[in-house]
Amino acid sequence: MWITLWIVWKTEGDFLRTISYGRQFIDDEDISAVVETLKSDYLTQGPMVEAFEKDLCEYCGCKYAVAFSNGTAALHGAYFASGIKAGEEFITTPITFAASANAGLYLGATPVFCDIDENSYNIDVDRIFDFITEKTRVVTPVSYGGNLVGLQKIYGDLSKRGIVVIHDAAHALGAKKDGFDIVDFCDMAMVSFHPVKHITTGEGGAILTNNEYFFEKLKLFRNHGITKDSDKMKFCSEPWYYEMWELGYNYRITDIQCALGKSQLKKADKFLKRRNEIADIYYSEFGKSDKFKVISGYKDEKSVNSFHLYPVLLSDTDERKKFFEYMRQNNIWVQVHYIPLHLMPYYRSNFGFKEGDFPKAEDFYSREVSIPMFPSISDSEIQYVIDTMKKF
Repeated sequence: MWITLWIVWKTEGDFLRTISYGRQFIDDEDISAVVETLKSDYLTQGPMVEAFEKDLCEYCGCKYAVAFSNGTAALHGAYFASGIKAGEEFITTPITFAASANAGLYLGATPVFCDIDENSYNIDVDRIFDFITEKTRVVTPVSYGGNLVGLQKIYGDLSKRGIVVIHDAAHALGAKKDGFDIVDFCDMAMVSFHPVKHITTGEGGAILTNNEYFFEKLKLFRNHGITKDSDKMKFCSEPWYYEMWELGYNYRITDIQCALGKSQLKKADKFLKRRNEIADIYYSEFGKSDKFKVISGYKDEKSVNSFHLYPVLLSDTDERKKFFEYMRQNNIWVQVHYIPLHLMPYYRSNFGFKEGDFPKAEDFYSREVSIPMFPSISDSEIQYVIDTMKKF
């Protein structure tokens, strides 16, 4: 969720692009799909939105999908659909982008953080129940970097308690674990279509669900809380009539964006394959390194790490800043994911969080740097990244 900066750099007489940690891939098929929609009768609120949602359902194996203007708006909708309100609590991980928790704050709910598992970098699912109180309404696990969080271990018990599980799968489109998809073992799952994600609509996101009640709530929330379904009208059924049932927002995505997303989704499996190839190359080079801790992909055909990010953990925390600056000086635009949310000034001042509250998350942050991971990176660029890391 960072804006990608592009400059030109020169080495040994050749002009090459700066290598960012992530980048979109757009081809002529994508461009043609957008142009065709631009020439159509509908630029927004037209047939392309529903067509894209249908394709998402087929790809992700769920009954319903509701596309939003961005992933944060989608999460806002999911929290709304859950029924959470002021005075209630939600549990999430401190290692995530701000939206995972901010969307709950929009409805007046109180954030509760649970530390991460040091191996998966996801929320420690075995500890979630330590933080549940009578006020807990929602649990929002995040599949960090594309490594699917172990929701099957907790979903049944959470459901029995009436707790809604919102899977923040912004990093995990296409991910699987032990044959399970991102929509399994949760009530709603959010996917993001920001340019550095697996597919892009420019900006965009969606909520996936198998629950019709949540589906209807999400559609209302996206469109000002308004319905035009004459079969559901409470007071009138005139042809021009509509009713506002909820205090919703204008979070609609456009047909232009959905045309791009529909075209991009056709390439999603190819993108995933390439991301795993890149991860294998990195792991083969640094899997036994004393300086860098890196991760490997799954070798089980029923499991897929979708590798939105490729996190590298430095063994020496004092060298993280030096490594970050060294890579950028060599035109490799690495990034850090993420500053723990509980250390953000807003969360410190409003909720009393402080350093030391979540030691595993803080240790992870002190050592993590995300290196380039995107399908269009060339083999020569990958080798340049590897050589630069080795020189460091």
